[in-house]
Amino acid sequence: MDNPLVHFSTILMAFFAIMNPIANTPLFVALTNDVDSGMKRKVAIRSVALAFLIITVFAIAGRSIFDVFGITLPAFRIAGGLLIALVGYHMLQGDQSSVHNPTEEDHENSSDSALDIAITPLALPVLAGPGTIATAMNFAADSTMPEIIRVVGALAVICAVTLICFLMGEKITRFLGQNAIKVITRLMGLILAVIGVQMLVIGINGAIKIT
Repeated sequence: MDNPLVHFSTILMAFFAIMNPIANTPLFVALTNDVDSGMKRKVAIRSVALAFLIITVFAIAGRSIFDVFGITLPAFRIAGGLLIALVGYHMLQGDQSSVHNPTEEDHENSSDSALDIAITPLALPVLAGPGTIATAMNFAADSTMPEIIRVVGALAVICAVTLICFLMGEKITRFLGQNAIKVITRLMGLILAVIGVQMLVIGINGAIKIT
């Protein structure tokens, strides 16, 4: 995008919608219900930090990944746009997208150790799921330094918001209630679906120009 502020705002909204700190807070509270406050803090920090690291690596190395697998930028934008729009559609319907939510096996595996919860399911796939990774790679696809800085900067802001939500999880859940969280999730789903379609359109236009 030509306007850096618009580009940054779009990335920020996309990350906020797909990482959805408010809707994921009740999940964090439920997963850490049996541990003390000190351990909850460690789990929150570790999960957010790990998610930030994973997504940043894919954002920075996106172009190299394309080259290794022979992937064209329009093709990735089409696939990524479809994936992001699908996640948004499921959120809009009030369903949990299978590509961006923990399975029962994830919950069982994470019960062995409190800190393991930070890795699975919180960091993967809740925060740094395929949709989030595709979003980061799509917005940093041209691999210019200003572009990557904006992506990483927006990601850092959302990760900070997510950490605050996790640390204040019980208060937020009590204050908002389940109905408000569901409304916010559907709103974020609509925004995410629109962003996904926009990426899809840009990808199709790019593919037409190549041919």
